[in-house]
Parts: sequence; structure tokens; C-alpha cells
Amino acid sequence: MATSRAAAFFDLDKTIIAKSSTLAFSKPFQAGGLISRGAVLRSAYAQFVYLVGGADHDQMEKMRQFLSQLSAGWDVATVKEIVAETLHTIVDPLVYDEAVSLIEEHHAAGRDVVIVSASGAEVVEPIGQLLGADTVVATRLEVEDGKYTGEIAFYAYAEEKARAIRDLAAEHGYDLAECFAYSDSVTDVPMLEAVGHAYAVNPDRELRRIATERGWPVLTFNRPVTLRSRVLPPVKPALAALAVSGVVAVGGALWANARRRRIGA
Repeated sequence: MATSRAAAFFDLDKTIIAKSSTLAFSKPFQAGGLISRGAVLRSAYAQFVYLVGGADHDQMEKMRQFLSQLSAGWDVATVKEIVAETLHTIVDPLVYDEAVSLIEEHHAAGRDVVIVSASGAEVVEPIGQLLGADTVVATRLEVEDGKYTGEIAFYAYAEEKARAIRDLAAEHGYDLAECFAYSDSVTDVPMLEAVGHAYAVNPDRELRRIATERGWPVLTFNRPVTLRSRVLPPVKPALAALAVSGVVAVGGALWANARRRRIGA
């Protein structure tokens, strides 16, 4: 008799890492002369809103439209190169120790670990590799001739996250009633509702209220740790193929703006 499989689905920002995974790159880009001071201020404001209270649907949509349009014409390979050069310096110290421990526990229990994030695949995929994740679901922008068109091919956000989880369950044979999900944001309620074991991590006010009403456990992660200080599982060799190329809808398009300024200089 076949045994049902299960997975643990993790949001990324403020769930696995302590900040927005992509907005964190704005200062290094400014230091390198790649983006304007105005772009840095916009990203700093977005980071502030996100960290203090979380961004609601309307704010996320406005940021998505504005920043994704800035990416039109940018070279995909260049974006990946910038991320690869700065990923460890920017993201590595932001990972929550508690999240790393949970990932290890789920793997030890025989569950797959899936990162599901509205951030772009160029950021999420290498973070997933560092953490030993089995699969990544991330935002993708349309690409033509190696450049971003500025249009979004897939936005891993809200209900789309839940749909992606259900698709993965059908593909891999996960029993969703036995699966786990972790997130900080009320926008991820559809993802949390899709599984049998939902957890609110550092929740915003609205998610905390919903978690209390539904009896979802609330976890507090407050110990960022440098990944190099942890013994992590080997990198999953197939992960890169699962995270299709794309820039983050909120924040990641700052890379595109940076490249445009460099070319136009």
C-alpha cells in the first residue's frame, strides 16, 4: 500500500528571512552607481511599510505595476549576475535560525520543502539552493530574446500561491491534509487554507486575528543567523530547473532600472 507524501510550504520574506529579499539589494546598487537616490528612497519606503505593518493588496498591486514596468528591456543574464555577486553579502545574514531548524525538521520527517514567494526566481532560487529546498515557486516576468518585456508571466501572490500548491500536490502526490504552510502575511491566507497544518510566522495584524479565530499556531522568529554558521543539507541539483527565470514583482525590478541607467550612461 502506497504511503501518502507531504510537503512543507514556506513563504520567504519575514518568514524565512528577516527582510524583503529583493528590496534589500537597493543600497548596494546605489553604492555601485547603478540606481538613483530616488529609486533607493522608494525601495526604503516600501521596505519600511512591509516590515512595520505589511503591505495590503492595493499597495502590492501599485508597487507591482510600477516596478515591473521598469524592467522592460533589461538583460536577464545581467540581472542574474548581479544577484549572484551580492546574494551572500545581502541575504545570508538575514535568515532566521528558527526557519532553518524547521526546514531541517521537515526534511528529517521525510517531507519535501517548497519555498513559495512573490519575489522573483533570480533571488528565490539561489536562496532555495542555500537552504536545501526541494522546489521553488516564484514570480516570473516574460522574456523575449534574453530580455524582460516588462510583462508578468506569473505572479506568485495570494490565490496564485494556493493554486501552485494544489498543482504541486497533484503532480507529486502530496496529501494536502498532511502538509504544512508558514507565512507572515494576510495575503497568504489562501496558501495557509490549502493545507492541513497552517502556521502564522511573525504575522501582520490581520493575519494574527485570523490565526486566532481559526486556531492556527503563531510562531515568533527573531534570531537571524548567518547560513555559513549552520550545517545545511547538500544543494538540490534539480532546483534551478524548477525556478523559471523572472524578476520579483515588488522590488526586483530595481535591478532592471539599474541596468537601464548603466546602458544609457
